[in-house]
Amino acid sequence: MKKRLWIISAAAASVAMAWLAGCQSNQPGGRPAQSGGESIAASEVSMGSNPTTRPDQSSMPPLSPLEKSIIVDKGTERPFTGQYWDFFKPGTYVCRRCGAPLYRSTDKFESECGWPSFDDALPGAVKRVPDADGMRTEIVCANCRAHLGHVFEGEHFTPKDTRHCVNSASMVFVPQGQPLPAETRPTPRTETAIFAGGCFWGVEHHFDRLPGVIEAVSGYAGGTTDNPTYRDVCTDKTGHAEAVRIVFDPAKVTYEQLARLFFEIHDPTTVDRQGPDVGTQYRSAVFCENDAQKQVVEKLIGELKANGYKVVTQVVAAGSFKFYPAEDYHQDYFVKHPGRYDCHVFVPRFKEKANP
Repeated sequence: MKKRLWIISAAAASVAMAWLAGCQSNQPGGRPAQSGGESIAASEVSMGSNPTTRPDQSSMPPLSPLEKSIIVDKGTERPFTGQYWDFFKPGTYVCRRCGAPLYRSTDKFESECGWPSFDDALPGAVKRVPDADGMRTEIVCANCRAHLGHVFEGEHFTPKDTRHCVNSASMVFVPQGQPLPAETRPTPRTETAIFAGGCFWGVEHHFDRLPGVIEAVSGYAGGTTDNPTYRDVCTDKTGHAEAVRIVFDPAKVTYEQLARLFFEIHDPTTVDRQGPDVGTQYRSAVFCENDAQKQVVEKLIGELKANGYKVVTQVVAAGSFKFYPAEDYHQDYFVKHPGRYDCHVFVPRFKEKANP
């Protein structure tokens, strides 16, 4: 059943506000994605105009140029043109690029903004990332990182108080009772890196935006207490450091690139301290997963020392530590609190000499 929640006057105001705010992401330069001088009409995508078309079980069709401009280039479709904005049949919405299930029709509601609106996603299906505009929160397919749209809170449309504003072109509808498509995007070979560079909120924030990073999780590592809590770590008695575990695709970003960024977003020359944060939990450390990672880190430390930096970063060997994920409220902290100050500032230490 449609969730009709606003009267016509409020709906009209919502349409105007959504359009002015640019409910979907734009291409660099602030311009909506265009084709032939016009913004994209979602009905022009390659899946056809029938909103109940089920994708092939074994593979998803290649993206059309218009779909690519939305899903890959983070463009936007014109409001009220997508095939799903006013579509409420029972079923499941899957990712147009990889076929992963994203939303249930029971979570879809009528917001009158001109794009499909959902107040919830399937568990683990959608990832929130800071938008390039520095204000909004982008939503992407957790499986393949396809651009979906943006998520908004505090609008009071439904009791969940959340609106996933999604491009129709980013999804394919599978009617209830029909099998879902196989997820066709190949699972990448992944590797793991663990860095401690002060408050894990900022470290996670920097790595989570890096292409090739699949997941960045804040947590604790290097101590002797099993399953520590944040309160335990703050006592400075557990031996743990605030750390971030990064799962990455080595075909897209190398461990050395990650380690270089690590040394340039925190100060590796201060002992048990990063800016105003003092304590052993704020120490600089790299927890190596293997000897190859250890060699990379030691090489980079040598480069920094040659540039005059008195590096105090601990290099912890593989097999001598455990990583424990932090509490949920620490994860994606700057996505949940976009107005908070990030004390991690990028400094190109591999190009600049240390101040005498």
